[in-house]
Amino acid sequence: MGTLHHADLTDLDRLNQQLHGSPRERANAIVAAARTGLPHAQTLLGQILLNGQGIEQDQALAIKWFKIAASQGDAMAFNMLGRCYEHGWHLDKDESMAAACFLEAANLKLDWGLYNLANLYATGRGVAQDDQRAFALYQQAALAGHAKSMNLLGRCYEDGLGVPADAATALSWYRRSAEAGDFRGQYSLATVLLSQGEIEHACHWLELALQGGNLNFLRATRSALRQTNQARLRHFAQRFYQRAAELGDASDQALLRQFEQPARSAEIQ
Repeated sequence: MGTLHHADLTDLDRLNQQLHGSPRERANAIVAAARTGLPHAQTLLGQILLNGQGIEQDQALAIKWFKIAASQGDAMAFNMLGRCYEHGWHLDKDESMAAACFLEAANLKLDWGLYNLANLYATGRGVAQDDQRAFALYQQAALAGHAKSMNLLGRCYEDGLGVPADAATALSWYRRSAEAGDFRGQYSLATVLLSQGEIEHACHWLELALQGGNLNFLRATRSALRQTNQARLRHFAQRFYQRAAELGDASDQALLRQFEQPARSAEIQ
Protein backbone atom coordinates (compact mmCIF):
# COMPACT_ATOMS: atom_id res chain seq x y z
CA MET A 1 0.00 0.00 0.00
CA GLY A 2 1.30 3.47 -0.86
CA THR A 3 3.64 2.34 -3.68
CA LEU A 4 3.66 4.68 -6.69
CA HIS A 5 3.62 3.14 -10.15
CA HIS A 6 5.56 4.71 -13.03
CA ALA A 7 2.43 6.41 -14.35
CA ASP A 8 1.80 7.89 -10.92
CA LEU A 9 5.31 9.35 -10.87
CA THR A 10 4.73 10.91 -14.29
CA ASP A 11 1.49 12.45 -13.08
CA LEU A 12 3.21 13.69 -9.92
CA ASP A 13 5.99 15.31 -11.92
CA ARG A 14 3.42 16.98 -14.16
CA LEU A 15 1.52 18.27 -11.14
CA ASN A 16 4.67 19.67 -9.52
CA GLN A 17 5.39 21.62 -12.67
CA GLN A 18 2.02 23.34 -12.34
CA LEU A 19 2.36 24.47 -8.72
CA HIS A 20 4.28 27.69 -9.34
CA GLY A 21 1.49 30.05 -10.40
CA SER A 22 -0.96 32.13 -8.38
CA PRO A 23 -2.89 30.48 -5.52
CA ARG A 24 -5.91 30.17 -7.81
CA GLU A 25 -3.87 28.60 -10.63
CA ARG A 26 -2.24 26.25 -8.16
CA ALA A 27 -5.63 25.26 -6.74
CA ASN A 28 -7.02 24.57 -10.24
CA ALA A 29 -4.09 22.27 -11.02
CA ILE A 30 -4.52 20.41 -7.72
CA VAL A 31 -8.27 19.95 -8.24
CA ALA A 32 -7.72 18.55 -11.74
CA ALA A 33 -5.02 16.14 -10.55
CA ALA A 34 -7.07 15.03 -7.52
CA ARG A 35 -9.99 14.12 -9.76
CA THR A 36 -7.72 11.77 -11.71
CA GLY A 37 -7.14 9.79 -8.51
CA LEU A 38 -3.60 10.92 -7.69
CA PRO A 39 -3.29 10.47 -3.87
CA HIS A 40 -0.68 13.22 -3.43
CA ALA A 41 -2.96 15.69 -5.22
CA GLN A 42 -5.93 14.57 -3.13
CA THR A 43 -3.99 15.33 0.03
CA LEU A 44 -2.89 18.71 -1.34
CA LEU A 45 -6.52 19.46 -2.16
CA GLY A 46 -7.50 18.65 1.40
CA GLN A 47 -4.80 21.01 2.68
CA ILE A 48 -5.85 23.99 0.55
CA LEU A 49 -9.51 23.36 1.38
CA LEU A 50 -8.61 23.28 5.07
CA ASN A 51 -6.98 26.72 4.89
CA GLY A 52 -8.83 28.30 1.95
CA GLN A 53 -5.69 28.80 -0.15
CA GLY A 54 -6.75 29.72 -3.68
CA ILE A 55 -10.07 28.00 -3.13
CA GLU A 56 -13.10 28.52 -0.90
CA GLN A 57 -12.43 27.11 2.55
CA ASP A 58 -14.38 23.91 3.24
CA GLN A 59 -13.06 21.84 6.13
CA ALA A 60 -15.71 19.14 5.75
CA LEU A 61 -14.67 18.57 2.15
CA ALA A 62 -11.01 18.66 3.22
CA ILE A 63 -11.64 15.75 5.58
CA LYS A 64 -13.28 13.77 2.78
CA TRP A 65 -10.27 14.22 0.50
CA PHE A 66 -7.85 13.29 3.28
CA LYS A 67 -9.80 10.07 3.84
CA ILE A 68 -9.83 9.27 0.12
CA ALA A 69 -6.07 9.76 -0.12
CA ALA A 70 -5.45 7.81 3.10
CA SER A 71 -7.46 4.90 1.72
CA GLN A 72 -4.84 4.75 -1.05
CA GLY A 73 -2.00 4.72 1.46
CA ASP A 74 -0.86 8.34 1.26
CA ALA A 75 1.25 9.01 4.36
CA MET A 76 0.64 12.76 4.48
CA ALA A 77 -3.11 12.16 4.29
CA PHE A 78 -2.89 10.06 7.46
CA ASN A 79 -0.80 12.80 9.06
CA MET A 80 -3.31 15.50 8.13
CA LEU A 81 -6.21 13.43 9.48
CA GLY A 82 -4.22 13.15 12.69
CA ARG A 83 -3.83 16.91 12.81
CA CYS A 84 -7.57 17.35 12.32
CA TYR A 85 -8.34 14.96 15.19
CA GLU A 86 -5.64 16.53 17.37
CA HIS A 87 -6.97 20.08 16.98
CA GLY A 88 -10.66 19.40 16.37
CA TRP A 89 -10.68 20.77 12.81
CA HIS A 90 -14.20 19.80 11.67
CA LEU A 91 -13.87 16.61 13.67
CA ASP A 92 -14.51 16.01 17.34
CA LYS A 93 -11.17 16.46 19.07
CA ASP A 94 -9.86 12.96 19.73
CA GLU A 95 -6.19 12.60 20.59
CA SER A 96 -6.40 8.79 20.60
CA MET A 97 -7.58 8.89 16.99
CA ALA A 98 -4.88 11.44 16.24
CA ALA A 99 -2.27 9.03 17.61
CA ALA A 100 -3.66 6.20 15.47
CA CYS A 101 -3.45 8.35 12.33
CA PHE A 102 0.06 9.57 13.15
CA LEU A 103 1.10 5.96 13.72
CA GLU A 104 -0.09 5.06 10.21
CA ALA A 105 1.96 7.95 8.81
CA ALA A 106 4.97 7.01 10.95
CA ASN A 107 4.81 3.40 9.79
CA LEU A 108 5.04 4.75 6.24
CA LYS A 109 8.26 6.56 7.32
CA LEU A 110 6.80 10.07 7.01
CA ASP A 111 8.95 12.46 9.03
CA TRP A 112 5.98 14.63 10.02
CA GLY A 113 4.08 11.54 11.20
CA LEU A 114 7.05 10.49 13.33
CA TYR A 115 7.35 14.01 14.76
CA ASN A 116 3.66 14.43 15.56
CA LEU A 117 3.42 10.99 17.16
CA ALA A 118 6.53 11.78 19.21
CA ASN A 119 4.87 14.96 20.48
CA LEU A 120 1.92 12.93 21.76
CA TYR A 121 4.19 10.46 23.56
CA ALA A 122 6.24 13.32 25.02
CA THR A 123 3.15 14.96 26.49
CA GLY A 124 0.96 11.93 27.18
CA ARG A 125 -1.87 13.00 24.90
CA GLY A 126 -3.91 10.18 23.39
CA VAL A 127 -1.23 7.69 24.48
CA ALA A 128 0.56 6.87 27.71
CA GLN A 129 3.39 9.33 28.30
CA ASP A 130 6.66 7.67 27.28
CA ASP A 131 9.89 9.68 27.04
CA GLN A 132 11.85 6.79 25.57
CA ARG A 133 9.30 6.24 22.80
CA ALA A 134 9.21 9.97 22.09
CA PHE A 135 13.01 10.08 21.92
CA ALA A 136 13.14 7.15 19.48
CA LEU A 137 10.57 8.78 17.19
CA TYR A 138 12.26 12.19 17.28
CA GLN A 139 15.56 10.47 16.51
CA GLN A 140 14.11 8.59 13.53
CA ALA A 141 12.61 11.79 12.09
CA ALA A 142 15.76 13.82 12.80
CA LEU A 143 17.95 11.28 11.04
CA ALA A 144 15.60 11.59 8.06
CA GLY A 145 16.33 15.34 7.99
CA HIS A 146 13.32 16.76 9.87
CA ALA A 147 14.52 20.06 11.34
CA LYS A 148 11.89 20.40 14.08
CA SER A 149 12.64 16.89 15.30
CA MET A 150 16.34 17.77 15.42
CA ASN A 151 15.53 20.58 17.86
CA LEU A 152 13.41 18.37 20.11
CA LEU A 153 15.98 15.60 19.96
CA GLY A 154 18.42 18.20 21.26
CA ARG A 155 15.98 19.00 24.04
CA CYS A 156 15.80 15.31 24.96
CA TYR A 157 19.59 15.19 25.27
CA GLU A 158 19.73 18.47 27.19
CA ASP A 159 17.08 17.50 29.73
CA GLY A 160 17.74 13.74 29.85
CA LEU A 161 14.33 12.78 28.48
CA GLY A 162 14.33 9.19 27.30
CA VAL A 163 18.13 9.23 27.04
CA PRO A 164 21.00 10.10 29.41
CA ALA A 165 21.65 13.84 29.47
CA ASP A 166 24.45 14.87 27.13
CA ALA A 167 25.04 18.60 26.70
CA ALA A 168 27.50 18.22 23.82
CA THR A 169 25.12 16.05 21.79
CA ALA A 170 22.25 18.42 22.58
CA LEU A 171 24.27 21.33 21.22
CA SER A 172 25.11 19.35 18.09
CA TRP A 173 21.45 18.67 17.35
CA TYR A 174 20.43 22.25 18.10
CA ARG A 175 23.06 23.40 15.62
CA ARG A 176 21.82 20.98 12.97
CA SER A 177 18.24 22.14 13.50
CA ALA A 178 19.26 25.80 13.34
CA GLU A 179 21.28 25.31 10.19
CA ALA A 180 18.34 23.44 8.63
CA GLY A 181 16.22 26.55 9.14
CA ASP A 182 14.00 25.76 12.13
CA PHE A 183 13.39 28.94 14.13
CA ARG A 184 12.94 27.03 17.39
CA GLY A 185 16.23 25.26 16.78
CA GLN A 186 17.84 28.62 16.10
CA TYR A 187 16.52 29.94 19.41
CA SER A 188 17.63 26.80 21.27
CA LEU A 189 21.12 27.15 19.84
CA ALA A 190 21.19 30.84 20.76
CA THR A 191 20.27 30.12 24.39
CA VAL A 192 23.11 27.62 24.73
CA LEU A 193 25.57 30.02 23.13
CA LEU A 194 24.42 32.77 25.49
CA SER A 195 25.06 30.49 28.47
CA GLN A 196 28.59 30.03 27.12
CA GLY A 197 29.12 33.78 26.78
CA GLU A 198 29.15 33.77 22.96
CA ILE A 199 26.95 36.86 22.66
CA GLU A 200 27.72 37.82 19.05
CA HIS A 201 27.24 34.30 17.75
CA ALA A 202 24.01 33.95 19.72
CA CYS A 203 22.66 37.21 18.33
CA HIS A 204 23.09 35.91 14.79
CA TRP A 205 20.76 32.98 15.55
CA LEU A 206 18.34 35.16 17.51
CA GLU A 207 18.01 37.37 14.45
CA LEU A 208 17.11 34.41 12.27
CA ALA A 209 14.67 33.07 14.87
CA LEU A 210 13.01 36.47 15.07
CA GLN A 211 12.59 36.69 11.30
CA GLY A 212 11.19 33.17 10.92
CA GLY A 213 9.26 32.71 14.15
CA ASN A 214 5.48 32.50 14.31
CA LEU A 215 3.27 34.32 16.81
CA ASN A 216 3.10 31.46 19.33
CA PHE A 217 6.89 31.22 19.37
CA LEU A 218 7.32 34.98 19.82
CA ARG A 219 4.84 35.02 22.70
CA ALA A 220 6.59 32.10 24.41
CA THR A 221 10.11 33.52 24.19
CA ARG A 222 9.84 37.30 24.48
CA SER A 223 9.60 37.37 28.29
CA ALA A 224 12.75 35.24 28.72
CA LEU A 225 14.77 37.72 26.70
CA ARG A 226 13.31 40.56 28.76
CA GLN A 227 14.98 39.29 31.93
CA THR A 228 18.51 40.08 30.80
CA ASN A 229 20.51 43.18 31.66
CA GLN A 230 22.70 42.77 28.57
CA ALA A 231 22.03 45.69 26.21
CA ARG A 232 22.15 43.64 22.99
CA LEU A 233 19.66 41.13 24.36
CA ARG A 234 17.34 43.83 25.66
CA HIS A 235 17.29 45.15 22.11
CA PHE A 236 16.27 41.72 20.84
CA ALA A 237 13.61 41.46 23.54
CA GLN A 238 12.08 44.72 22.34
CA ARG A 239 12.09 43.49 18.77
CA PHE A 240 10.42 40.21 19.79
CA TYR A 241 7.68 42.22 21.52
CA GLN A 242 7.35 44.48 18.47
CA ARG A 243 7.08 41.58 16.05
CA ALA A 244 4.46 39.87 18.23
CA ALA A 245 2.50 43.14 18.30
CA GLU A 246 2.61 43.23 14.49
CA LEU A 247 1.33 39.67 14.14
CA GLY A 248 -0.92 39.49 17.19
CA ASP A 249 -3.80 41.36 18.75
CA ALA A 250 -4.47 44.18 21.22
CA SER A 251 -3.03 42.18 24.12
CA ASP A 252 0.32 41.92 22.33
CA GLN A 253 0.29 45.65 21.64
CA ALA A 254 -0.44 46.34 25.31
CA LEU A 255 2.50 44.17 26.38
CA LEU A 256 4.75 46.06 23.99
CA ARG A 257 3.70 49.36 25.56
CA GLN A 258 4.41 47.94 29.03
CA PHE A 259 7.83 46.81 27.90
CA GLU A 260 8.69 50.20 26.40
CA GLN A 261 7.32 52.27 29.30
CA PRO A 262 10.37 51.93 31.63
CA ALA A 263 12.67 53.03 28.80
CA ARG A 264 10.53 56.09 28.10
CA SER A 265 10.41 56.95 31.81
CA ALA A 266 14.21 56.77 31.98
CA GLU A 267 14.51 59.07 28.98
CA ILE A 268 12.24 61.63 30.65
CA GLN A 269 14.31 61.56 33.85
